[in-house]
Amino acid sequence: MIVVTGAAGFIGANLVLGLNARGICDIIAVDDLSDGTKFRNLAEADIADYQDKDEFLTHVERGELPKIDAIFHQGACSATTEWNGKFMMDVNYRYSKTLLAFCQARAIPFIYASSASVYGMGKSGFRESRECEHPLNVYAYSKFLFDQNVRRAGLDASATKTSQVVGLRYFNVYGPREQHKGGMASTAFHFNNQIAQHGECRLFEGSDGYGDGEQRRDFIQVDDVVAMNLWFFDHPEKSGIYNCGTGRAQPFNDIAHAVIAWHGKGKVKYVPFPQNLIGRYQSFTQADHARLQAIGYDQPFLTVEQGVKRYLDWLNAQ
Repeated sequence: MIVVTGAAGFIGANLVLGLNARGICDIIAVDDLSDGTKFRNLAEADIADYQDKDEFLTHVERGELPKIDAIFHQGACSATTEWNGKFMMDVNYRYSKTLLAFCQARAIPFIYASSASVYGMGKSGFRESRECEHPLNVYAYSKFLFDQNVRRAGLDASATKTSQVVGLRYFNVYGPREQHKGGMASTAFHFNNQIAQHGECRLFEGSDGYGDGEQRRDFIQVDDVVAMNLWFFDHPEKSGIYNCGTGRAQPFNDIAHAVIAWHGKGKVKYVPFPQNLIGRYQSFTQADHARLQAIGYDQPFLTVEQGVKRYLDWLNAQ
């Protein structure tokens, strides 16, 4: 039996389908369906059971679950604009600590979603090390603090003496089943809508020394995120905190041009850089792969051009 938290969300739903593709259907899907539209992300999936996140936590605390073989913990409040610190720490930090303790007590592999937001502006680089970590908001802090909890327990070594613990620091993920995220959905999603509605992709003018639309991010297609999760599932002897990005920074212009190429029409329009984002905007991100490569991860990553085309083929067929 596999547990996927955040199973009706963006990455969680794709992970459930990735498990299904391997013939794994004994899955407990855990989420909060207060936004009932998210059910669509699981409509194609085969699962054994659905549990509300609070119901599941109660079962964990009381030890009322069947034998679990692995937990993929993808559930979180991922809104970087959320400033209710109590809510964020309850959902992202305390909940994660409870699941980790449950897994460690029962030797259950635990693969969880961390975030590249812990690197802040990235001025110290993007290595999985304390000196590079400078969270800028309470969401990033909640992810950073749980990573620190893992480290303090000595669970971040590539091979631990306990059951597997893996934290994956997601960079800019885009792809199918993110529509429910609204304003937090990827630029590929928003550019696709902008071309369809207005015939233009709207990008920020230059900032931080970058030209118009030339701010660069490590954009990773969700299929590659699923592949990395499943690679660690296949290698339970590997533990630690790792970057989950392509290792390649590409400008927002590349996303826009890939969307325009798919539609065969459209143009780019640059809009003024928002004053409220000055000093709080990641103009450059790029995953450092040294630690990942050191444990033997050698799976290929889609480029923006490849990933956006695959995504829009799916998105515009819905």
